[in-house]
Amino acid sequence: MKPSYINLYESGELKSRLDLLKVILEDCTLCPRECRVNRLNGEQGFCKSGARLMVSSIGPHFGEEPPLVGHHGSGTIFLTGCNLSCVFCQNYEISQMRDGKEFETHDLARGMLALQKMGCHNINFVTPTHYIPQIVDALLIAVQNGLRIPLVYNCGGYESINAIRLLDGIFDIYMPDIKYGDNEAGMKYSKAPGYFDVVTDVVAEMYRQVGDLVINSDGIAEKGLLIRHLVLPSGLAATEKVVRFITKLSTESYVNIMDQYRPQYKANEYPELNRRISSTEFNEAILIAKKAGLNIHYERKRW
Repeated sequence: MKPSYINLYESGELKSRLDLLKVILEDCTLCPRECRVNRLNGEQGFCKSGARLMVSSIGPHFGEEPPLVGHHGSGTIFLTGCNLSCVFCQNYEISQMRDGKEFETHDLARGMLALQKMGCHNINFVTPTHYIPQIVDALLIAVQNGLRIPLVYNCGGYESINAIRLLDGIFDIYMPDIKYGDNEAGMKYSKAPGYFDVVTDVVAEMYRQVGDLVINSDGIAEKGLLIRHLVLPSGLAATEKVVRFITKLSTESYVNIMDQYRPQYKANEYPELNRRISSTEFNEAILIAKKAGLNIHYERKRW
């Protein structure tokens, strides 16, 4: 299956989308916070990002879902910074402490092409929200030089629906987290006002664009929606509400219920988060999803 961005490039629409996205940087509304800073003039909002993107690492990754990893890995690009501030973030050195270095867009394009040359099945952008214009700019260069594998939008779910609409036909695979099933937890633990209201609208738009996950005969994802949900201690993720939303979207949605929560970053400041989840809590989350008839995937750890 040919990535959809090829058609956009050939029609000139990809360049038109890039022009629209670059304008947003002058009055940034790339995420729901709508900081409205002029990043082209060096101003920074909540994500502390300016005009030039920052990258933490680029390379094949084998710890993602099997349809992304395949035999040669997912071509993962970890972007520095985040528009969320999760107190339990497991990648806080990258997202909160901004471990990384500045990249020009042509450097990012080279990185994408190098991942393709290594045999990676896709280009997987981790936390891309605050760098959408720069990514599309690099994509334009990469396509001109032969990029032909799908793009993965691997995000925290707290997205601007207007920005996501501008990505229609650019990303073939959307992989959002749905972290919480209510707004209160989103605000308390990620400083994200209206988190669940935002994520439900956004994930519905992602589904409209790409539909259920399409996996080819080799077991590799080519297009579609892949949802992640991390089980938190004491039911703080409100899994039942998350599952209820997903079933309304599609019972065929590919959903990864994750059990790898561990207290990291500032979790020790929140007694309710300062422990691993129990096997009982994880099993209850799986049972909720199974009863709802979802297409769930998970890996059990030894407890």
